[in-house]
Amino acid sequence: MRDLGVGFGYLLKGQRWMARHRRAYGFGLLPGLITLVLYTAVLIMLALWGGDLVSWATPFADDWPSPWLGLFRGLLTAVLFALGLLLAVLTFTAVTLLIGQPFYESLSEEVDRDVSPDGTAPESGLPLWKELWISARDSLRILVRAGLWSLLLFVLGFLPFVGQTVIPVIGFFVTGFFLTEELTAVALQRRGVELRGRLELLRSRKPLVWGFGTPLGLAFLVPFVAVFLMPGAVAGATLLTRELLDEETGGTPVPEPAVDRQDV
Repeated sequence: MRDLGVGFGYLLKGQRWMARHRRAYGFGLLPGLITLVLYTAVLIMLALWGGDLVSWATPFADDWPSPWLGLFRGLLTAVLFALGLLLAVLTFTAVTLLIGQPFYESLSEEVDRDVSPDGTAPESGLPLWKELWISARDSLRILVRAGLWSLLLFVLGFLPFVGQTVIPVIGFFVTGFFLTEELTAVALQRRGVELRGRLELLRSRKPLVWGFGTPLGLAFLVPFVAVFLMPGAVAGATLLTRELLDEETGGTPVPEPAVDRQDV
């Protein structure tokens, strides 16, 4: 249980780091603002034309008597919008990180240099196009995993009592885990840790990961909050990465992380 508090502490430390580096904060806001505009447009379209899409997809119900036709399609429209909102929450970080790869890469390196004993930061040595390709590829893999979890939890949500109590709580923890994976990927990718190694590393410290990602996922449900918390979340995830890899932040040599690395 201690790790839950430690993880939450890194979330706060990231926000405090950004508060002390306001120029970097303004720089880090740009990708989130761009993503917010895109997602808002998509959700507005879904709200306006979701009913038409449901009607097109359910022609078999055209002859149903009232009020069953309206109730059925109204429920499906609400479910469609809820799924769209859930996917927006799950994918916002991935899309923002992809759009803002150069921004957040620079921000993460600055955090590493600020807290490392020798004032240096790990570098991948890869060209930007390859970093973008790896980030997009890994984000897609994570999106598939998150989508499968979302589908499973959506189905389980119809279970009496459990679906309205236990399942939503599990959903927040799942969201927190995947959010943390996406955020720590910025720092871990620079260290040459592949997706499989990242997932194994995060699973080895689940309470720590949940303590960081679950409150962040809850905060991201509030409109516009994700945009303003994202720079600090990247900074906090970089600090969390150093904790996961047992990297020192004092004056002692940094030990080699106990994670299997693979050449990209």
